[in-house]
Amino acid sequence: MNPRRVLAVLATAELLAMAPWFSASAVAPTLARVWQLSSLGTSWLTISVQLGFVAGALVSAIFTLADRLSARRLVAGAAALAAAATLGVAASTGIGAGIVCRLLTGAALAGVYPPGMKIAAGWFKEGRGLAIGILVGALTLGSASPHLVRWAVSPAAWRVVMVVAAVSAIAGGLLVLLVPNDGPFAAPSPPFSLAAAPRILRDRAVALANLGYLGHMWELYAMWTWMAVFVAASEHARRGAQADVTGLAALVTFAVVGSGAVGCWIGGKYADRWGRTLASWRPGITSARP
Repeated sequence: MNPRRVLAVLATAELLAMAPWFSASAVAPTLARVWQLSSLGTSWLTISVQLGFVAGALVSAIFTLADRLSARRLVAGAAALAAAATLGVAASTGIGAGIVCRLLTGAALAGVYPPGMKIAAGWFKEGRGLAIGILVGALTLGSASPHLVRWAVSPAAWRVVMVVAAVSAIAGGLLVLLVPNDGPFAAPSPPFSLAAAPRILRDRAVALANLGYLGHMWELYAMWTWMAVFVAASEHARRGAQADVTGLAALVTFAVVGSGAVGCWIGGKYADRWGRTLASWRPGITSARP
């Protein structure tokens, strides 16, 4: 299998497998009514996923799971676990079990997203930025997809959104197994060492990259999470509080979040041309030294 075909399969797999991420957020207004949630309880449907992802990423890093195991099998297994947790939300009757399942969903997706990028990097040396950009664009569309499903069904059919997300994750996990191996350029990570932490924290370049990524994800996930609420509130103010605007809010949210896939592709393309740092900092420039 040539690298371009691998990238096509891998990107499709990531698109499908990341559907559980915002599945509960897409039906949050209905869950708030069915489970009688406060605004804080509704927020925890998304917060819990992020906390689970952080915990899963730390466990994966400490035990170097993507190196000890086949990254492809790790993605497939983690996608299946995310699917099971998403079905658990659909079967839940209250916020307690729902939060536990959402924490588990986030932890599982830490075994889908980063190992997927590791596989892509293992298949590309030249054009690696574009490959990663396409992959991140695919998972952006996958994260947006529950809002499209929510638009297509009635508000009462919130379980359909969850089930579709779960089935999508299973399909993505099976699809990634078609990739024959982790790539000719795959390199194992060094073993985890707490002793290296002070040295890493003192490295200015690493610290700046981490802080930039932290700030970027802070605003990104806040916007992704609250876009549907913002659109619904805006439409209620314009059309009246009794207007049914949930379908429109879901469609607009899908378009807004999904449009990020174009930015990912452009960012990846120019990262190869200008260098990673300059592509992130000044996308309007026309030339730069690597």
